[in-house]
Amino acid sequence: MAQKTIIDCDPGVDDALALILAFHSPELEIEAITGVHGNVPVELVMQNIKKMLSLIKPARLPWIAQGAARPLVGESIYAYEVHGADGLGGAKINRLKEGEFWHYSSKSADKLILEVADKYAQELILVAIGPLTNLALAIKKDLATIKKIRKIIIMGGAVREKGNITPYAEFNFYVDPLAAKIVLEADLPITLIPLDVTHQVYLTAEEMEVKGRHSQSPFLKFLKEATGYDFQARNFRGNKTIFYLHDPLAVAVAIKEQLVGKEKMPLTVEVEDGFYYGKVRELSPESFIPNLIDVALKVKAADFLRFFWDRLHG
Repeated sequence: MAQKTIIDCDPGVDDALALILAFHSPELEIEAITGVHGNVPVELVMQNIKKMLSLIKPARLPWIAQGAARPLVGESIYAYEVHGADGLGGAKINRLKEGEFWHYSSKSADKLILEVADKYAQELILVAIGPLTNLALAIKKDLATIKKIRKIIIMGGAVREKGNITPYAEFNFYVDPLAAKIVLEADLPITLIPLDVTHQVYLTAEEMEVKGRHSQSPFLKFLKEATGYDFQARNFRGNKTIFYLHDPLAVAVAIKEQLVGKEKMPLTVEVEDGFYYGKVRELSPESFIPNLIDVALKVKAADFLRFFWDRLHG
């Protein structure tokens, strides 16, 4: 039976690729997609969710809901320099008429998460691939209902790896470290997919040449445009030679947990202003933190990349 799933996201190019993988995977039944501030403002996030659904054309329509427009504390930070002004790297997607491939919920994202969690108690997976503001708000409203979620897979943090926005912090956790702290300390069944493993899975020029040069697939076309891959220069946007698949790995782990090797750790997140803001901290086994997080530190990169290319086409 397909696994009931919510995806909480902030598209973002790699979020968009993660959505393609999710809808191209019969193991998952996407009940809802919730948007959160992050790579771009939440209003643009919702437009990008609609664009991706227009590209994917799911046979079974998910609910979509707009979530938090800012972190629990402080102001929003965006990543235009990585994802472009539109969040999708300027990829051209023909928008179809409103609501053709989704149901729009008037509820806020945190309320929709709680509703779906209650409806599918112990059946639901939540894949969170943006800042954790929506999930933290849901926890603050009704932790007992959130505890009905069978598994929560989070792309975020850098445990023993360098950060990607500061030397110590990963973007999703840096944008709202208080939300990340609340979630990690809430005694939930969490699998964390940090930079430690996502920095091991990436696209290369060689793969793009073999898989993408002559393909007419609309999903390969999106991949090329969104990542800004240049076949002549053999690089991605910003003259980069690789493109990390952070969020697609989180979706893959929801389907194939054996792709990653995990360790159980008590973790927290630094919320005080300063050099370590947003840093994931490993705590001693005797820590007061009640929850042990399953932290992915190893990944079968070749197996994941085969999965990625297979599912991308649909």
